[in-house]
Amino acid sequence: MDEAAIEAAKRHAGEEAAAAVGDGDVVGLGTGTTAAFAIRALGRRVDAGLEVRGIPTSYQSASLAREVGLPVVTLADATPDVAIDGADQVADCALLKGGGAAHAREKVVAGAADEFVVVVDERKVADQLEVPVPLEVLEPAVEPVRAAVASLGGEATLRAAAGKDGPVITENGNPVLDADFGPIEEPAALSDALDGVPGVVAHGLFVDAADEIHVGTAEDCRTRQC
Repeated sequence: MDEAAIEAAKRHAGEEAAAAVGDGDVVGLGTGTTAAFAIRALGRRVDAGLEVRGIPTSYQSASLAREVGLPVVTLADATPDVAIDGADQVADCALLKGGGAAHAREKVVAGAADEFVVVVDERKVADQLEVPVPLEVLEPAVEPVRAAVASLGGEATLRAAAGKDGPVITENGNPVLDADFGPIEEPAALSDALDGVPGVVAHGLFVDAADEIHVGTAEDCRTRQC
């Protein structure tokens, strides 16, 4: 797909998900370029009279929401009726997220929502999850977590920041390890194993979390129920 087709596919997915949001809903606002299309579409609907509130998963999504006139609240204020977010890879209804290092907050908001809607372009759909799994970890636990990943058959690399020396640091103040397990045969089992590793704040496997997946193409959007 060329850049124009990719942008069109992201827009189709994001806008279709945003079109299903109802008046009065509280919406979890995901992070990333496809989720941004949904946030902009919600902003246009707010301009047209829709009453919704958004719960951002990152500074990026909060900033965009305010820019487009979408009122922002927190989980202390309200429970999301629906969360709309992207993914780095989708296989059936299992997801890998965390390319933007916002997966800890994204997982909290998605888990709190009554419905979790995933928006992706068709390049993100795969037969099997195989990209590295992002792990947000406590800084003192980097080496123990790296060793735990090795015991599970993976190799963890500290994610380096672009444009500055040192590692990527999340908005929660933690570094990120990218754990490469190759093709993931059993996402649920790996998710459970990573949940049990001390020092892992959140990993990027979202298993049995999505309710609906919107897959955008250059021409339209296909919706899959989970």
